Amino acid sequence: MVECTKKIAKLDLELTVEERNLLSVGYKNVIGACRASWCIMSSIEQKEESKGNEQNVKLIKNYRSKVEEELSMICIDILTIIDEHLIPSATSGESTIFYYKMKGDYFRYLAEFKTEQDRKDVVDQSLKGYQAASNTASTDLSPTHPIRLGLALNFSIFYYEILNSPEK
Repeated sequence: MVECTKKIAKLDLELTVEERNLLSVGYKNVIGACRASWCIMSSIEQKEESKGNEQNVKLIKNYRSKVEEELSMICIDILTIIDEHLIPSATSGESTIFYYKMKGDYFRYLAEFKTEQDRKDVVDQSLKGYQAASNTASTDLSPTHPIRLGLALNFSIFYYEILNSPEK
């Protein structure tokens, strides 16, 4: 499904609501499985470290690194499509908000495992995506619009989990 919707997105036309949702769900399914694998690997790694099983830790770190590479490739793939095709082709505020929200989401997924300067860079990009979506949503969408509500939820997850700012 991802490959088909990716081809449609690269046509540089405004996607219909259904096409937009299929693209989003397709990528969400792919990234969700990888994120779950990464969480499991990180948990096992911590348990093995606490037991002092250095050989197992080394194997797990190697596998976790491969999962991180796959996560990065998926995120970069959709972020490139968003920047090069979807945002430039968006003609409605609703579409623009949807794509900037996705941008915030996929940079947030990168922030979950990146470290040091790489993490800072993707956190900044995630914040910019969410802010751009939020600014447009506040003028173009009603407070109860599903996209605006989803944006508010994901933006709050970003503040809580990535920036450790529960007060926001």
